[in-house]
Amino acid sequence: MTMITCLWTAAVAALYCKISLAMDLDTSDATSICYDTALIQGGMLDYYEGTRYGGTVGMFQSPYYWWEAGEAFGGMIENWFLCQNDTYKSLISEALLYQAGTSYNFIPDNQTMVEGNDDQGIWGLTVMDAVERNLTDPTGDNVPGWLSMAQAVFNTIWARWDSANCGGGVRWQIFTWNSGYNYKNTISNACLFQLAARLGRYTGNDTYLEVADEVFTWLVDVGYVVLADTANVFDGADIADNCTDLTKLEWSYNHGVVLGGAAYMYNATNGTSEWETRVTQLLNGATTYFFKDGIMYEMACQDYKTCNNDQRSFKSIFSRMLGFTSVMAPFTADTINPLIKTSAEGAATTCNGGSDGHTCGLNWQASTHDGYYGLGEQMCALEVIQTLLIHDRPAPYKASNGGTSEGNANAGLDTLTTNVLKNELNIQQKDRAGAAIITAIVLVALTGGAIWMLF
Repeated sequence: MTMITCLWTAAVAALYCKISLAMDLDTSDATSICYDTALIQGGMLDYYEGTRYGGTVGMFQSPYYWWEAGEAFGGMIENWFLCQNDTYKSLISEALLYQAGTSYNFIPDNQTMVEGNDDQGIWGLTVMDAVERNLTDPTGDNVPGWLSMAQAVFNTIWARWDSANCGGGVRWQIFTWNSGYNYKNTISNACLFQLAARLGRYTGNDTYLEVADEVFTWLVDVGYVVLADTANVFDGADIADNCTDLTKLEWSYNHGVVLGGAAYMYNATNGTSEWETRVTQLLNGATTYFFKDGIMYEMACQDYKTCNNDQRSFKSIFSRMLGFTSVMAPFTADTINPLIKTSAEGAATTCNGGSDGHTCGLNWQASTHDGYYGLGEQMCALEVIQTLLIHDRPAPYKASNGGTSEGNANAGLDTLTTNVLKNELNIQQKDRAGAAIITAIVLVALTGGAIWMLF
């Protein structure tokens, strides 16, 4: 509700109206949920560059990196779909199309020299959201559909699969000159895993599912994912020691993307017991490590007040993945739904800060704004609150049940300009829509000199 308190200021003989927008969330009412998330989304866009003079379409202001813009637009696509609100539909489409780049593979010119596999992977999951939620395909001469762009992201990341080090996996960085090139992190591989699972489910092409299974198996074999009763998902390791000296930090977004991918695999394989067990283990880990008093939190940094700008956004994609998991693997809903409810209630109580009265905080256990603010805090509150509606709208579409985006399984194969070893892939022909043949790639390791020639 909007409460207006009017205060007379005698010294200036003027009326000053202070507007306080209290986040009075009713978790059972879609109108309340969508009203509150509209306020939160407006706060997100306070940081958006694309509508400012001289600003870049699809980018948020410094210090927020490109990948976080991809994360933000994934949440905005969900809000558009779940609340059936077209207010930002054109803004979202324009941002995705601009940041897809001239080759439509999400390696835009403004990121060419610094982009990592995880950055491209997050945008890949976002454009897959556009596919599964039937965001209208862009128009124009030679402009591909969202599905084609998602396939281009998959093809270019999968082409960087590096079997020569640690038995597989993709590296954190794409280019040798970037710090972290010798680190293989979970999020890059988790994005590849989930994107393959979602493409397999959407198109009906089993070869995508085979790739997803291979990536997941590698994550387990190398020790990044530990399948126990309460599964762990660690951050990654360096190739110098064959990925054996693990960085055992656990982040909600790593865990969430792996869990979401497993849930998509459960759904795409018609509920096999193998994937049911994996989903159960990963969900047990998620509920053990990233909830306190029934409310979501970022275990590795929140209590220590050390979360950086990236880490303060992780609960957003974690919330989205919990929602997808409850839909793709319905047996998880009884566990996930109550946690989303208590977390949404907690998040809403912190959205009473700032001059606008609806700036959200980091600590959802605090019951009021805790002094933290920024794009990440807004994104997290948006996603966990709107996830309350996940069961009120259709499940993510497939090509066989209403999905309309145009695809091209060969997308991106003519733009492979990285020096990381490229992986051969032979997609089998299927009859389902969107499942064409991906031709085999001749693999070469480009030297540093060749990279400079390419540029």
